[in-house]
Amino acid sequence: MDQNAEILKKAIQGSLKIVEQDREKEIISRRFGLKGSKETLEQIGETLSITRERVRQLEKAILIRLQISAEENKIPELIAAEKILVRNLTEMGRVARLDELASKIYGKTATPSEQNGIYFIATFAKNLTVIEENDRYFNGVGIAEYGDAIAIRGKVDKIVSTISANKQPMTLDELDNKLDYEHPDHIKAVASISKLLATLNGVWGLAKWPAVNPKNIRDKIFVILETKHEPMHFSDIAEEIKNSNFKRKNVTVQAIHNELIKDPRFILIGRGIYALSTWGYKKGTISDIIVSILEKSDKPLSKEEIVKQVLKVRKVKETTILLNLQNKKLFKKVDKNSYEKA
Repeated sequence: MDQNAEILKKAIQGSLKIVEQDREKEIISRRFGLKGSKETLEQIGETLSITRERVRQLEKAILIRLQISAEENKIPELIAAEKILVRNLTEMGRVARLDELASKIYGKTATPSEQNGIYFIATFAKNLTVIEENDRYFNGVGIAEYGDAIAIRGKVDKIVSTISANKQPMTLDELDNKLDYEHPDHIKAVASISKLLATLNGVWGLAKWPAVNPKNIRDKIFVILETKHEPMHFSDIAEEIKNSNFKRKNVTVQAIHNELIKDPRFILIGRGIYALSTWGYKKGTISDIIVSILEKSDKPLSKEEIVKQVLKVRKVKETTILLNLQNKKLFKKVDKNSYEKA
């Protein structure tokens, strides 16, 4: 067992010594999952043959006793544990998700039991504050000096509302320009507590936005094209997905091609090459594109001008464009070098 793990273990044991009655030790251990999974008030009540409300009352009384003991420095083992937590939280931006904090302290992916132990200590340690998990927030731990749970949740909500008002993902620097923080890392730390936010490739957005939280192949294709900001061949898109930070990235080239064909966000502009419709590209054949160009013009256009305009929205050979111009049902040759719509 490494030094941090040993110190935290002793802090938990020292804290439980304050809880004198065995039944109370069992309640607090089960409630916080110190020996296994966390248990509900009902589960503990059934085991001990007492009501749910009685379990809640006892839990509250135990935590108050522990808080008082911590404030009066009656748990000597807790001092060293607090220092470890505060030091790591300072490095992480003063607040952190419980799982990320625990993994940093243990130097590996922390087990639920290890996470529960840290949360237990932070619940009554005088220099720490905890954020309880619900539909909007992850379990979190913060340095009390910088705000209690209400203040931290308020900061989280402010970041969410700022990104929501922006209507598109934002970098930490962009958020820093709109919010009052000492450093962008502090924004990152607070934002990580929110279940309503997600981050990808250095930008933060609402978790429901595909740009930061792609949930299917089509969304992942969109993120790749949006990030690269240039047309790509479907095989190159597949390769980029395999090398990405996406949670699930085992996709076949054929699957990528199939999704590109189905989704109106993606426009075929050359042999296997796709672009985003938001870049101004529209679906259609080369002939369709030429028709559109001629309709917008108030005069016949030369072959050179038609080719130039088509190549802005399609990656094809010049000969392919000229071949399509020979369609007499669609295009009328005005003179030796100019065309208009038939």
